[in-house]
Amino acid sequence: MENGSFRTVDDQVIMRLRDRICDTPDRMLTSALFLRIIKQYIAGLSRKQSRLLNIFPNPRAITDEDIHLLVEALRYLIKLPVDLIPRIIPEAEVFFTDKELFFDFIEQFYNYWRHLHRLIICDSAGNSFDQRPYRTFNGTLETLMHVVRSTYRDIQENVSGKHPRIYRQVAAGAQVGTIALPKNIPYPDAYRKLNNISVIRQVLIYPPMIFDSTTNKRKGVFERVYQNPVGNLDINKNDWLCYPAKVGPLLIMTYFNVKLFELGFALSNLFEVANDEDLKKKPDAIYMYGTPDTMMPISDTSDTVFFDDEENGILTSTVPMRDEFGYFGYLKKMILTLHNIKIMKMGRLPFHGAMFNITVRDKGSYTVMIIGDSGAGKSESLEALRTIAGDDIEDLTIIADDMGSIEIDPDSGKILGYGTETGAFVRMDDLQPGFAFGQIDRAIIMNASQVNARVVLPITTYDEVMHGYSVDFVLYANNYEAVDDHHPTLERFDSDTAALNVFEEGRVMSKGTTATSGIVHNYFANIFGPPQYKEKHQELAKKYFKQFFDQGLYVGQFRTQLGIAGKEHSGPEEAAKHLLNLLKNI
Repeated sequence: MENGSFRTVDDQVIMRLRDRICDTPDRMLTSALFLRIIKQYIAGLSRKQSRLLNIFPNPRAITDEDIHLLVEALRYLIKLPVDLIPRIIPEAEVFFTDKELFFDFIEQFYNYWRHLHRLIICDSAGNSFDQRPYRTFNGTLETLMHVVRSTYRDIQENVSGKHPRIYRQVAAGAQVGTIALPKNIPYPDAYRKLNNISVIRQVLIYPPMIFDSTTNKRKGVFERVYQNPVGNLDINKNDWLCYPAKVGPLLIMTYFNVKLFELGFALSNLFEVANDEDLKKKPDAIYMYGTPDTMMPISDTSDTVFFDDEENGILTSTVPMRDEFGYFGYLKKMILTLHNIKIMKMGRLPFHGAMFNITVRDKGSYTVMIIGDSGAGKSESLEALRTIAGDDIEDLTIIADDMGSIEIDPDSGKILGYGTETGAFVRMDDLQPGFAFGQIDRAIIMNASQVNARVVLPITTYDEVMHGYSVDFVLYANNYEAVDDHHPTLERFDSDTAALNVFEEGRVMSKGTTATSGIVHNYFANIFGPPQYKEKHQELAKKYFKQFFDQGLYVGQFRTQLGIAGKEHSGPEEAAKHLLNLLKNI
């Protein structure tokens, strides 16, 4: 790598570029990064006492000289058949005593490189990387991919003397690339030090991006504290990147430690990245994900905390760098908590749920809001509706998949609905069979072989999120009651008091998406802001629910049965069918 730096941490490779990447095989093989990677590979083989090390003269005592000699041999193997190498480097003949073993050594080295999690950061403030992002990505990620792949193929062909009959065009360079530049964000003075951290302007991902996080569940709540957790942070700018997330109408500056870059860049499938105009205004909130674990705790009961800096009109939050917090839910839900708090301060009512606009053939367009806790069946019912719709549905637009807000139009009194995310973070087990794999060319998949396997998929646009649709249906997602003669799939409430009782109780059968189990009760099915500002939320909820009934909205509950054994797929599908029939017969 030229005119840049790199670091390797466990199974990660993070490359920072200020000019260009190695653009020829010879430059790559003579780079410091290549030497670091091959040494790591050999060290791993030594720990396993692998037979592949028998290419060396003394497999149990491999020296730096041995490795440098191997690298020198590889430089010639790019261009020459293996039989000619000993004529140029006589000492290298030992490597080729068993050509099949050497072939396997190279094959496994290539696999080792591809197994690593690889990130390229283009971060030179003096270059216009973000003005021509395609050219930047083409000159970095695409170049590295072609150089690595062609080097591997040339070496293997010169060792085996054969050309492959099948070529697989795998992403052999970096998995993720970003253009990230310092920006002068108009922070209050107390937060100016954050402007040393590069802000993400563009992202390139080679999907599917598949990885395991250090945990697969979120637990606990985000606690309000009364000491600013960001105030005394000691920040090394090279340890951080900022994803400036547009969350509904808000700008939330989400800083993540580069050691957590897979989780950080998964945000690009979930939230719109702010443009230069957005960055000219003061952010609404700051989130630091992956702060040093040596930081003195601010709370005795929680390490996932936020602070309401009323003096500066900004919210701040932190989650420490610890394996127990290495789950995407800690990123997403803290961001949405900050959104909900700020939205309440603006006089809007936040909701935890799904919202969509559906156009029924020969009937018209309706906007449906389904409120419910994690695992209640909101997203699953929506996917089922999309699957069964057929010709009855002319259009289905996602407004919110998990969190959003509503406001009362001051002129018409109508309830207008907004979303937060342009993507969805959903359980793979609860999707329609094959759905995730049908979208795999855009997917970020986490913990695929574990309970609560998840996929992050783009599902809508920011324009739709912010359109402001007039709401017609407000439903509570009930996943714990079986449908029978006394408990219909759709049940309408006759008063705002009856509706508020159900929504406030927030009952749900836990689906294993968090550390809870069985029937749980969460205020308004939303632990992300409303309980911490309960008095404010109750005031808003009474006002909005009265307006629902004054405006003649359909307010009821929607039994998805997702929490009932054996109904994980059929329950949301039955619920979707009943909702579709209701819309068709209005």
